[in-house]
Amino acid sequence: MAMLLNHNRPLVMHIDLNSCFATVCQQAFVHLRHKPLVIAAYDSPSGCIVSPSIEAKQLGIKVGMRVREARLIDKNIIVRTPDPYMVRDVHQKFKRIFHEYSPKVTPKSIDEAVLDFHGMELCLKRDLVDVAQEIKQRIRADIGEYISCSVGIGTNRFLAKTAASLKKPDGLEVIHHARISAVYGRLSLVDLHGINTRFAARLNAEGIFTPLQLLEASCDTLQYRVFKSIEGIRWYKRLRGYEVDDIDWSRKSFGQDYSLSNHTADPQKIAQILMKLCEKMGRRLRRSGHTASGVHVAVLHKDYTHWHKAYMRTKPLFSTQDLYRHALLIFNTKPEQKVIIKISVSCYNLTPRETQPPGLFEFYEDDKNERISDALDTVNDRFGEFTIISALMMGMSDTAVDRIAFGGVKELEDLYATHT
Repeated sequence: MAMLLNHNRPLVMHIDLNSCFATVCQQAFVHLRHKPLVIAAYDSPSGCIVSPSIEAKQLGIKVGMRVREARLIDKNIIVRTPDPYMVRDVHQKFKRIFHEYSPKVTPKSIDEAVLDFHGMELCLKRDLVDVAQEIKQRIRADIGEYISCSVGIGTNRFLAKTAASLKKPDGLEVIHHARISAVYGRLSLVDLHGINTRFAARLNAEGIFTPLQLLEASCDTLQYRVFKSIEGIRWYKRLRGYEVDDIDWSRKSFGQDYSLSNHTADPQKIAQILMKLCEKMGRRLRRSGHTASGVHVAVLHKDYTHWHKAYMRTKPLFSTQDLYRHALLIFNTKPEQKVIIKISVSCYNLTPRETQPPGLFEFYEDDKNERISDALDTVNDRFGEFTIISALMMGMSDTAVDRIAFGGVKELEDLYATHT
């Protein structure tokens, strides 16, 4: 029997800051407002654009373009690189605003969050549209008048996010059961969050070319012919407004990676980069209150061949020095000294720090190392990242620089652990 659309009251709100990286920059620097601006990973011609301003988007400049491509559209385009501290500060401010309206706030990325109002029906005495309008006003008043957001409201996360994308920038839309068909009727498959060109091609092969045709497809068609997995059932429910995406994914590892602007096979330079990556990774590990017993190192060579190796140990790792020592030991087992263009390091098999039983003869040394690591982290938290560094990292301020993982949420867990 076909499943009916979800007729429940829409109680999920998705909030998306418009052109976040760019508008945060424009908010901070008044002379950049009302001008085409792009935030790019690097300001060189080949730098990838991660956030065009609203004015730049109106010219046709998009995320993923190169700086040189943007300059072909507008030779006077303003190019800036990301300022992670400003963006994180804005994220913290809008998170505090959101928690005033709902205790269930889930960050989806540095510039997106979901507010769930289920369980608050009795105390929610006004329409969620009124709440959304008030939040939009609060963001402008408390964070900055140049910062706007798009808000979507639906019966599940998928419909709320879809609604938030309908009238960007600065939009506010609601999708309930009576509007689902009308909304899907004006979208393409790739407009649906989670459907990329590869999945669209798979749907096309089964005669599904539009979201309406996807909605009309049977559960068996989606499960056994299209997705060939339980994901087909999820899509069947998701499209009809039922929640299938409210999943708490617990962290399994911490990791850092770096794409080398100057490709190298020099072991000393690689060792320096490894140390800086391990320091960033180690601070996140310690912030979370965990230790790790596994380390993994991976590299991408200039000829696009890969190499990786992992190592597990019985004694937990906590300090940057321990993480670095094991990462370097792993790297030194690499059989070929090829030119490297990208290097990654991660630690895994996490255990809460307070549950670690000290060894009989290693208690004092481990306790001293932990206290030293805690003291260094306290200084760096107060006065800024890398205020105190290892001698090996001297002269590396422009290497493996601070970045925000665009579209990711794992670093937000670390951010919340630090500031809440």
